[in-house]
Amino acid sequence: MIPAIILAAGASSRMGRPKALLPIAADGTTFLERLVRTLRAAGVDDVIVVVGYDADLIRGVIESAGLAVRTAENQDPARGQISSLMAALEIADRPGVQAVLVAPVDQPVVAVDTVRRLLDAYQRTRAPIVRPAHEGRHGHPVVFDRSLFDELRRADLSAGAREVIQRHRSEAIDVTVDDEGAFLDIDTPEAYERVLRDRGLVSGER
Repeated sequence: MIPAIILAAGASSRMGRPKALLPIAADGTTFLERLVRTLRAAGVDDVIVVVGYDADLIRGVIESAGLAVRTAENQDPARGQISSLMAALEIADRPGVQAVLVAPVDQPVVAVDTVRRLLDAYQRTRAPIVRPAHEGRHGHPVVFDRSLFDELRRADLSAGAREVIQRHRSEAIDVTVDDEGAFLDIDTPEAYERVLRDRGLVSGER
């Protein structure tokens, strides 16, 4: 079993409004909905959404959209993204879980095929870390083997998961993908506007 963890607890301070709730399609599909559906289509059966800031709003979208996910709450999301991963591991880590796939909510247009390829690469290699790569860039989602769960729990809050990845970089598997969505962080109004234009949408459409 490989649960997926969607990190959606941040304050969205650079965006100015909750990123998880922004529409990314003409029918009003939000970042969170799009990402959950992508993970499901790629074969992920267990999706955990970490909430913190705007928790009630995000839970409302989960309920209204009928998303079959579990939620974990980060009681102190100001500690950074790694604290959300720690909160999710409290409910994700159980007997039979081989690894977790971690996806930030501000990368909602990652392709289904990219997620499938990451999961397939992990199942073939059982590498401690599997991540998408393209021309020297690394993106998301990232698969962490359960052998790293305790390291992630003990990670320095200021360095986050990066220090864990750095320690195991020689063992990590890079999956080359031609998918801009795996590298596209939509975390500012300007980035959001560009994505809407690229998708033929008008900013503010619902």
